[in-house]
Amino acid sequence: MREAAFVKQNKDKWQRFESALQNNAILSPGELSVLYLEVTDHLSYAQTFYPGSNTFHYLNGLSSRAHQKIYRNKKEPKSRFITFFTEEFPREFYRYQKQLLLAFLVFVLFVAAGSFSASSDGAFVRSILGDAYVNMTLENIANDDPMAVYKKMGEMEMFLGITINNVRVALMAFVFGIFAGLGTLYIIMQNAIMLGSFQYFFYEKGLLWESVRTIWIHGTIEISVIIVAACAGLVVGKGILFPGTYSRLTSFVNGIKAGLKIVISTIPFFVIAGFLEGFVTRQTQMPDWLAILIITGSLALILFYYVYYPIYLNRKPPNVPTNRI
Repeated sequence: MREAAFVKQNKDKWQRFESALQNNAILSPGELSVLYLEVTDHLSYAQTFYPGSNTFHYLNGLSSRAHQKIYRNKKEPKSRFITFFTEEFPREFYRYQKQLLLAFLVFVLFVAAGSFSASSDGAFVRSILGDAYVNMTLENIANDDPMAVYKKMGEMEMFLGITINNVRVALMAFVFGIFAGLGTLYIIMQNAIMLGSFQYFFYEKGLLWESVRTIWIHGTIEISVIIVAACAGLVVGKGILFPGTYSRLTSFVNGIKAGLKIVISTIPFFVIAGFLEGFVTRQTQMPDWLAILIITGSLALILFYYVYYPIYLNRKPPNVPTNRI
């Protein structure tokens, strides 16, 4: 669509919205939010097809004023905690699908690199996992209980320890994004190489399926949300490297805010992963069908919340009030 046609099609709506903002028209937070989403959609379109144009700068300023009015005057309902996870975050996370895909692809690449290195160098696994862990696992294999490591600690102790450690890793992946995203990529590399060499170690011992059916009971959610946390770090890095029409400082602050929301979204999932590792993974005698059910259910949950649901919310037409202005 030509820029002139785009402006002609939408200018009346922009002017009504601008007038409502300037004259402090009495609009509910919900009405303002709907209008704000429309303007930001138009802003995204203008940024794509008319970058640097007067239309883009006008919409950028209009959306900024609208954002200030909404969040300065909006009274937070008691259900804000719930709506953050069910509406606000997933709708916003739609913008960061590219960073999520990049984090995933980098992770897969280094998992493959870890597996290949382990297959090429017999000492590689020990250099990554440590002699103590490898020797303990070899002893467990000799005792016909290769997954005994998950039974060493008490259930609650393991649940709390694993959950806290996973949240720490997620925060590191986020915070290291301040190094233009390179620090985040380093965290991804570390964890991915460790996973690749770990899985190859069990493959080499003829225990690949035994390890997969056990480890991925908790690992499906754990690894997935570490990738999501890495996405948060890449969002921060993008804010530094590609500020767009914002100043670099403003873009960096926006990246920090967006990344922090992403990290907060992972906390419930880390709690679930910690619970599974502390209480369920140790049940190595469970039938294969149950382990597969937990793994596939966990994967479906992650894909729904971080991929499908954000797309669904952004494609779903908003409920526009009939008497909004």
